[in-house]
Amino acid sequence: MKERDDRLLAIREIIENQEIGSQNDLVNKLQERGFVITQATLSRDLRRLNINKVSTGMGYKYILGSPHLYNAALEGDPASKRHRAPVMSVDFSGNFAVIKTRNGYATGLAYDIDMSHSALILGTIAGADTVFAIMREGVSREQAVAFFEALGEY
Repeated sequence: MKERDDRLLAIREIIENQEIGSQNDLVNKLQERGFVITQATLSRDLRRLNINKVSTGMGYKYILGSPHLYNAALEGDPASKRHRAPVMSVDFSGNFAVIKTRNGYATGLAYDIDMSHSALILGTIAGADTVFAIMREGVSREQAVAFFEALGEY
């Protein structure tokens, strides 16, 4: 179990920090880190992490989270932004929104929030099941909740 968890963490780090266009490229990057896996195992890991392949217009790349949100952000279509990971709850402290998700979904949700380029949100920090979203001064809790509802199932 530890090896799988370490491998999943490595996959997330690689996808978040590098442009990876194929499973073969990802397998090679994992091998550089000491993980030797089959294509089938990698495919299962990608599904488990909610990693999707999207077109960039110049090729493909893997992303964390929903490809629909990624593509909508590129196309500037805020109406189609939906996130597949359910939001469990949203609480507030000052200008911070604390968003609880199912375990493993926070990074994808934070990515989707960041890719929305919303004027309401300054940025995010994600853990395994929690996203901290920093709201701009003057953003009401009602505005923030409406924004998060538009992203996913809240």
